[in-house]
Amino acid sequence: MYRNWKSLKAIVLFTLIFSLVLAGCQSNNNNAASPESSGPASTAGSASSTNAAAEDKTLTISWPKDIGPLNPHQYTPNEFFAQGMYYEPLIDYGEGGKLVPKLAESWDISEDGKTYTFHLRQDVKFTDGSVFDANVVQKNFDTILANRDMHSWLGVIAQIDKTEVVDANTFKITLKNQYYPALQEFAVVRPLRFLGAAGFPDDGNTAETIKSPITTGQWVLSEYKKDEVAVFTRNDNYWGTKPKINKLVVKVIPDPEARVLALEKGDIDLIYGEGTISLDAFVNLRDSGKFETSVSDALASRALIVNTTKGPFADQNVRLALQHAVNKQALVDGVTNGVEKLADTIIASNFPYANVGLKAYDYNVETAKSLLDQAGWMLPDGKTFREKDGKQLQIELVYMGDDEVEKPMATAIQSDLKQIGIDLKLTGLERQLRNKRMEAADSDLLFWSTYGAPYDPHNFVSTNYEPGYGIYESQQGLSMAKELHQQMKDVLLTTDETERQKLYTSIFKTLHEQAVYLPISYLTSIAVYPKYVTGLKFPAHRDETPFDTLDIQK
Repeated sequence: MYRNWKSLKAIVLFTLIFSLVLAGCQSNNNNAASPESSGPASTAGSASSTNAAAEDKTLTISWPKDIGPLNPHQYTPNEFFAQGMYYEPLIDYGEGGKLVPKLAESWDISEDGKTYTFHLRQDVKFTDGSVFDANVVQKNFDTILANRDMHSWLGVIAQIDKTEVVDANTFKITLKNQYYPALQEFAVVRPLRFLGAAGFPDDGNTAETIKSPITTGQWVLSEYKKDEVAVFTRNDNYWGTKPKINKLVVKVIPDPEARVLALEKGDIDLIYGEGTISLDAFVNLRDSGKFETSVSDALASRALIVNTTKGPFADQNVRLALQHAVNKQALVDGVTNGVEKLADTIIASNFPYANVGLKAYDYNVETAKSLLDQAGWMLPDGKTFREKDGKQLQIELVYMGDDEVEKPMATAIQSDLKQIGIDLKLTGLERQLRNKRMEAADSDLLFWSTYGAPYDPHNFVSTNYEPGYGIYESQQGLSMAKELHQQMKDVLLTTDETERQKLYTSIFKTLHEQAVYLPISYLTSIAVYPKYVTGLKFPAHRDETPFDTLDIQK
């Protein structure tokens, strides 16, 4: 009886120990499956490990280049998309150009339009646990302003006179002059976004490097292999709405065809962006029926700059003839497969201040011929090209020689202009030479694109009135050039909304009626993804990404 009791005790003890060991193993396995438990800067949520594992949603995308060091105050080799998804601004750029709160929950502008007071959110922490406040905002502005030359392309940088910490949650910026686009420029991806204090180098200057990418944003970099892969995990301590996916894997795939193959094999879940694959490949994927595809609204404009200062285009009738002679719909359909959208105006009407009711120029060969006749360019019997005073009507179009859209468009435009008796000479150049020709206004026509959101329309007008870009120089043939460029300067300085809209309306009307641009198409972003990827919504900001709205529904 004693032996039986002893045996029973041993069996009970063994069963108890086995149960405890088994429970421990299951707990460890569940913890290993939780994406929140991985990564040097990750913070685990309060949900159980089992629930975290069950909700695991990983989205894998591709990108042509490495993401770079995630320095918010630096340019190349940092990739726009990575900086944009990782760091946050004071103000965000929303649909229709509406400016919405981000790290600043509100702001005030002084009566003279020079002082901006930002009231910061009080519930925000960086991923290292440090508090986001006015002192760290000041630290970021100190390094940005210490490198003004590096950031001189952004108008507000040159306008900043001083910055001030009012209190822990209030930050003030004073400008040298009124500059209405300041708020819009606070929404750009770089350099006006915020790094945690511990991420700064010892000398405080981020121009060259940072210690680590500490952010207030939705994502934490948890794994990184240069030129191979970057893995981001969801920041579950994020102050705002958290992404639906909890892991984002970015694979570096430089070759567009390899990127398409990776999607077809299921190695990636999304192709996204501008120029990430050819438009032919996009159409093939769309027509295969295997994937969902989306195209964004207009992001920027593809156009020709028309030189009014010399040659045939000094005559407005010749410029107007060009507007009617080019079959832009055929260019959009034939060259971009309908992915880009036909442009009737130099700035799309979905941009701030740009919906001013301009009437589109129709494609009409006979109207174009009549305008050339009025300009004195006549077509002699038996000849292909028009002449005036014994000189043949020849113009030059400069394009980027290796651009797979500009080159076929140039060829098609050459054919269109031949129909009305214009001899179009095509000159394909590499980027540096093409830029030199543009800056010198040394061409009759030249391919160019606008900056897009959130930079336009104010960046568009600033490049028109400032010498050195080649656009100002190409407009010197206009009789009203001086008045036009003064309006462009004035519109950036006015704080009155009604007056600002009035000035923009006049500017866009003059540019349109004088035909100093030939708008061709609106650039767009594309997305290709399997049906289990849902919730895609294109941001209004050209350099932002949709990762915060995407979901996985397998």
